[in-house]
Amino acid sequence: MAIQRACSRVHTRLPISTSQNHRRVSRKIVCVDRTNQTNRVSDVVKRRVGLSTVALIGSSIIMPMVALAESSIEPVYFGNGCFWGRQYDFVKAENEMGRDGNEISAVVGYAGGRKASPSNKVCYYYTPEADTVYEKLGHAEVVKVELRGESKEDQFRRYAKTYFSQFKRLSDGRMQRQDPQDMGAGYRNVIGIPGGVQSDLFKILQEENVNKMDLKQGRGNEYTSFGRASEGDELNTVWVIDSNEFPFYQAEVYHQFHNGLGKRFPTEYTKDLKEAAISNKLIQETGCPEYFFLGS
Repeated sequence: MAIQRACSRVHTRLPISTSQNHRRVSRKIVCVDRTNQTNRVSDVVKRRVGLSTVALIGSSIIMPMVALAESSIEPVYFGNGCFWGRQYDFVKAENEMGRDGNEISAVVGYAGGRKASPSNKVCYYYTPEADTVYEKLGHAEVVKVELRGESKEDQFRRYAKTYFSQFKRLSDGRMQRQDPQDMGAGYRNVIGIPGGVQSDLFKILQEENVNKMDLKQGRGNEYTSFGRASEGDELNTVWVIDSNEFPFYQAEVYHQFHNGLGKRFPTEYTKDLKEAAISNKLIQETGCPEYFFLGS
C-alpha cells in the first residue's frame, strides 16, 4: 500500500501517508540526496522583466456578500487534480486577457488544509520532513492567479470559464477531472476566493458553472485518526473556501511551468517563461527540497 501520485515519472513507491490506512502509489520517485533551503513561502507581487508575450498554443448558498477591494491585488486559486497542466491553461487565459510574459501571475502550489506546518513549510512528497507534506496537512494542489485593477469581476469570470472547461462529462452526466487516476483529497476540486461563498465572486462562479457541478461550502480539509478527509475527492463536487482563511503556499520551483501529464508544452512556456518568473521573483525556492531534473 502507498500513496497514488501521477505527477512523477519513475515507477516506485513512496511510503508517505496521512495515516497507516490512507496511502497512495507514486508513479515517479527518484532517490537523491536532499538539501534543505531556508527560504519561507511567500507571494511576491513585484515582477517586471523585459519578456515579450508568450505565444501559447451548483448549488445556491444565500449568505451576506463580501465585496472585493477595488485597488488591491486579490489572489484566488483553483484546484482539480495534478497542477502541472492546469497552470498552462491559466497562463493561456491570462494571455487572452492581454497579460504578457512579465505580467503573468499563474503559479502552482498548495492550499485548503486546516493543519499547520510546524516550520511554516508546505512541501511535496519528496521531503524527509514528513510533517511538511502538503496532503498530510490537508492541502490540495492548486493554481493561484491574481485579480488586478478595476476589472476583477471580468478577470474572475475568465478564470472560472477556464476552470470549468477542464472537466469531462461522464455517461451519467456527472463531471470528472482529467486525471481520475490521481486519487485522494490532495487532488480534490477546490476554489479559493476572498470570503468563500460569501464573496461577490461566488455569484459569478455559479453563473459560469455550466456543468451544474455541486458547489459546496468548504471549511478546510483535515483528516480523522482513521485517515478520512473532511473534504475529500468527490466526483462532480467543487469545494469553495475562503482564501483569506486558507492561504496559498507556493510549490517547489521544479513544479512550476511544467509539462502536463502526457503533454509537452512549448519551450516558451517551460523554459523562457519559467526563467523570467525566477528572475523577477514570481517564483522562488521555498525551503523544500528541489529536484530540478524533474522540472520539465
